[in-house]
Amino acid sequence: MAIQLRKAGRSDFVVLEKADDVGGTWRENTYPGCACDVPSHMYSFSFEPNPGWSKLWSGQAEILDYLRGLADKYDLRRNIHFGRRTTGGYWDGVENRWHVRTDDGSEYVAQYLVSGIGALHVPSVPDLPGIENFGGVAFHSARWNHDYDLAGKKVAVIGTGASAIQFVPEIVDRVGQLQLYQRTPAWVVPRKNFSLPPRAQRVFRRVPLVRRAFRNVIYWISEGLAIGLNGHANLMAPLEKVAKKNIARAIEDPELQRKLTPHYRIGCKRILWSDDYYPALAKSNVEIVTDRIERVTEGGVVTADGTERDVDAIIYGTGFHVTDGFDSMNVVGVDGRQLVPYWNEHGIATHLGITTEGFPNAFFLLGPNTGLGHNSVVFMIEQQIRYVMAAIRVVDDAGAEALTVRRAAQDRFNTDIQRRLSKGVWTNGGCVSWYLDAKGVNRTIWPGFTWQYWLRTRKVDPADFDLIGARPASASGVASGN
Repeated sequence: MAIQLRKAGRSDFVVLEKADDVGGTWRENTYPGCACDVPSHMYSFSFEPNPGWSKLWSGQAEILDYLRGLADKYDLRRNIHFGRRTTGGYWDGVENRWHVRTDDGSEYVAQYLVSGIGALHVPSVPDLPGIENFGGVAFHSARWNHDYDLAGKKVAVIGTGASAIQFVPEIVDRVGQLQLYQRTPAWVVPRKNFSLPPRAQRVFRRVPLVRRAFRNVIYWISEGLAIGLNGHANLMAPLEKVAKKNIARAIEDPELQRKLTPHYRIGCKRILWSDDYYPALAKSNVEIVTDRIERVTEGGVVTADGTERDVDAIIYGTGFHVTDGFDSMNVVGVDGRQLVPYWNEHGIATHLGITTEGFPNAFFLLGPNTGLGHNSVVFMIEQQIRYVMAAIRVVDDAGAEALTVRRAAQDRFNTDIQRRLSKGVWTNGGCVSWYLDAKGVNRTIWPGFTWQYWLRTRKVDPADFDLIGARPASASGVASGN
């Protein structure tokens, strides 16, 4: 967002960043084996391609270097206020301005407010009975304790999601014993990562058309998954067979195979990709525990069957707050409407996942119902950035102060979204996932192809909005949070 503002010749913006550096998810997560499960040439901005990705699926450090490089290239750090955690904000209907507060007591006043907080930054840590009495070390994968030596330790890993399948193979040979506490097995599809040789990188750098063609191939292959996920689950059966063979290839014990085989349709939960996860679980120092955790003692974990297992360290691979991740946005809109309480009462609702009624000039990047289960969310974010820039131009061209989405436009979008989601595997696949909110409604996923979202967001329809006020002579500003 900051790059596009800079390209448009605007410097009157500030980015509020809670940490001391850029990077978001890729700054926060430093656990062993951390990498992206979307091919790097797709998991990067189309307007800032990187021909030098070293692997098809790059690791955390390389992605973080890419993001830091962009901040330096566009001299963004002078517009970023680091170490500023947003505590709340409100829309002043007289000034037609947003007032945003941070934890150091600062207040920012801006015409536009952009939420760039993302979805995977607030760790979800289960409230285990007795954890306060645990005498060992406990940490979440997103807060990895690099000072703690796992060598020879008895380690309990709780959770079997996207993070766990990456770090478990990395630590299994170092620990003395690994207890993997699994609530629900995941579908894990084999994926062999491979390096992109220097010769290929040179071709990508010197012949941009080849690089774009490579990206397009990745894009359209990924788009094909959307057909099966959206109402044609039987088309995913071949992928389920591949995933089952992935288990059988590494796991000989029939009982362990049974524990690791999901009983819901693939895609209902996030599809995971790994070649080394099941081989790690087959090692002699690994135990898969499927009984519910009843409590934690000073020196171990007790499951519902009464078994207590000695533990030196607990690592939570339990993911993040997603549908409730917006709880940190303590903002108040028109007529004192508080965003989070209003959404909790009436359900999360936006127009195109970008704007919401009653909150003028406020925009979401990677907002509700714009997440994906098949392609790169970076593609979605790019469409949203373009849409926000277009909305700002609509306000400027009309000589207005603000725009606010009409309830009718928002209702049409959400009715259509939920109708389409009702046919998808997330609703009918037989599982409960973090895609769903506390009421069981999918507020996370975009149902369909990403090119359909591109069509919906390629321009701002003035009929969907009401314009507010007349622009004052003074310059306006843009505030963005991450």
